Amino acid sequence: MVAQVTRDREGPTMHSTHSGAPRESYSDVYARSIDDPEGFWLAAAEAVDWEVAPTRALKPTDTAAPASQQRWFPGATLNTSVNALDRHVRAGDGDAVALIHDSAMTNSVRTYTYDELLSQVERFAGVLTAAGAGVGDRVVIYLPMIPEAAIAMLACARIGAVHSVVFGGFAARELAIRIDDAEPAVIVTASGGLEPGRTVAYPPIVADALEIATHRPAAVIVKDRTEIGSPADVLAESGAAVLDWDTEIARATPHPAVAVPSDHPLYILYTSGTTGKPKGVVRDNGGHAVALTWSMRHLYDIGRGDVWWTASDVGWVVGHSYIVYAPLFVGATTVMYEGKPVGTPDAGAFWRVIADHGVRALFTAPTAIRAIRKADPQARELQRYDISSLTALFAADERLDPDTFEWASATLGVPVIDHWWQTETGWAICANLRGLGPMPIVAGSPSVPVPGFRVEIVDGTGEPVAAGTEGNIVVRLPLPPGTLLGLWNDEDRYIRSYLDTFPGHYLTGDSGYIDDSGYVFVLGRSDDVINVAGHRLSTGSMEEIVASHTAVAECAVVGIKDDVKGQRPSGYVVLKSGVEIDDEILRAELVTMVRDAIGAVATFRDVTVVAALPKTRSGKILRKTIRQIVDGEPYTVPSTIEEPAVLDAFEQLLHP
Repeated sequence: MVAQVTRDREGPTMHSTHSGAPRESYSDVYARSIDDPEGFWLAAAEAVDWEVAPTRALKPTDTAAPASQQRWFPGATLNTSVNALDRHVRAGDGDAVALIHDSAMTNSVRTYTYDELLSQVERFAGVLTAAGAGVGDRVVIYLPMIPEAAIAMLACARIGAVHSVVFGGFAARELAIRIDDAEPAVIVTASGGLEPGRTVAYPPIVADALEIATHRPAAVIVKDRTEIGSPADVLAESGAAVLDWDTEIARATPHPAVAVPSDHPLYILYTSGTTGKPKGVVRDNGGHAVALTWSMRHLYDIGRGDVWWTASDVGWVVGHSYIVYAPLFVGATTVMYEGKPVGTPDAGAFWRVIADHGVRALFTAPTAIRAIRKADPQARELQRYDISSLTALFAADERLDPDTFEWASATLGVPVIDHWWQTETGWAICANLRGLGPMPIVAGSPSVPVPGFRVEIVDGTGEPVAAGTEGNIVVRLPLPPGTLLGLWNDEDRYIRSYLDTFPGHYLTGDSGYIDDSGYVFVLGRSDDVINVAGHRLSTGSMEEIVASHTAVAECAVVGIKDDVKGQRPSGYVVLKSGVEIDDEILRAELVTMVRDAIGAVATFRDVTVVAALPKTRSGKILRKTIRQIVDGEPYTVPSTIEEPAVLDAFEQLLHP
């Protein structure tokens, strides 16, 4: 690949010559996806290797049919692991690097070529088959951020099994719920995971989960990590055969790829549900391969030979889509990182990885950037590394506030690009499509709808609202390929959760607006809109203002009970490292800033300085839990919480 870099006020803009062909404009591509979705997606499908190629894109083409009946590329068959591995080896790229595993926890790097990764996947596919997994069977993968996680996922895809990755370290009860729902034939785990300052042994958690669960898998396969040891003997009473990963893979017979129908489930990924029972989002094989292949080239401008790093975890949808599948679909090199943005060992961890591996684009959560900024606001650690290979930083998972955007842009000197998507969609709903040429970057906006997504803003009755008016963000059906096939064994819940509220539309659950130029602004979850004395106000808008204060590293604004006004906003802020400011002075300045920007109607007057905000492992602030604590309501400690001690300290501060 040859690239030319020019600089403008937005930072470097990459003009890639991946294909050598002139690029279409975003407006032309988007219009084609809406006006002729059948032709658009059949053309996109040509970038995928099929056993039986599709002749139709969507079944049924009648958009009035229930979404649960809509299937992409009916009649076509393929294998996902072939698209990720075999086809690149056949094309002569077997010696190209497919996966780099960089562990800050063990100070080690492991590299796999496409040949080597394919060999491991073929062998582990044979292990799974011998252990009792076959086409349509489920396999629960409970692993830390090690290469075996990607190998297990791809091996499941190879034999037509349906994988369900559970974040390594999840509590036994949460794992048991997922085991009973997915009913796996096999569970794949490891001797443990590594966290800063501690290890987490997995077999005891799996043993406890199997004690709680009613379903029994045929086998549990354990990868022994020498850094942790192998307490796998605790699984002896589980009723399942306990197998050692290395022993089994050494004697396994490599398994050929099994072609499956396009709509055959590839994986189940559980996401939080309002009832407490997680929702098992189901992804198909064909639509998934087409959408993610298209996205790498058009959203991220990444292709064969590029080094791509998604700093997430395979337990989340970002890890599924953009650590494992999408980069391998296009023949890129994917970096899998075991570590944190700070503390492993310092705030220069991300810059080291970029420099060591020549990373061209980084995809991470805004909370990671805020953590780095808090620990190193002057970016002194950055001076130790050459990150000239980096051409863009992509952010998702939560809203990228303008203050973090400005800091990252100025610090890195590359485009900092927000985009918005959900576990259910599997890829971006709105994005700045770098593969279609430079587009203006607007702070606070994930830019424009991605081709195939017909994004609309409606009021509570489902009526469209004017440009610039806040409302419910919905997507007109049918959803494009790559989005959820449904919920595992729960079609009624799928329809209730996403389709019933506004007929003919998918309910995102987020609120926001579209400006006059077509840029989308996502302000937060719809339930983050609070009612203050009859005025509907967005806590996301207030957070944006609070976060812009020079002393604030990150913040959360939630609506709490008020006897007079019904609700009022209350702010919780974390100060930047080394900043000292009187709490009352800070409160007065923030109150003034919110009043000036929104008006006195906001009645913003509560500000509490905290050492840290409680978050999930993926970096999302637990706003609902914060609100429950402040209001004195009972709450359940979320299974996804990153550090329970932070939540304890938060509650102690508010209710000593």
